[in-house]
Amino acid sequence: MKKTLSIIALSIIGFGLVSCKKENKEVQGTETATADSTAIQQTAPTDSAASPAVANAAASPVSNQPLTSVALSENNFDFGKIKKGDKVQHIYEITNTGKNPLVISEVKPGCGCTAPDFTKEPILPGKKGNITLHFDSSSFDGNVQKYADVFANVDKAPIKLTFTANIQP
Repeated sequence: MKKTLSIIALSIIGFGLVSCKKENKEVQGTETATADSTAIQQTAPTDSAASPAVANAAASPVSNQPLTSVALSENNFDFGKIKKGDKVQHIYEITNTGKNPLVISEVKPGCGCTAPDFTKEPILPGKKGNITLHFDSSSFDGNVQKYADVFANVDKAPIKLTFTANIQP
């Protein structure tokens, strides 16, 4: 009985390792991959192990655009007191202060209670765009602090936007 269970366990583990190796081989080579609808280009090494750089590239959007600089009207907002169940939103204004077009590739909220909306087309130098964060307070009580990461073609990406609220019953 023990021998049979041992054989089954080893078979399952072996199958899992074969499956992982197959996935690693599929990631290798030069390819265009998609992570959360944002196209990114990856170049993996030719050896049999996937490098951490490839894993990190898939985890966060990478822009092929030339870098630019930005200024935010604010990076933190306080909704103050709101009723539990209220759905509120705030617009963060972003200005392209650099010499290249600003491309926001993704806005990734910290949790499912926050939904982003943002300027999708390139923002030309000197022009402004918007990032709106929509917050559903249904699942919270008391003081909360939430955030969203903005991925764009700037030197210090992601840009972190935060907001706070005091949710009343």
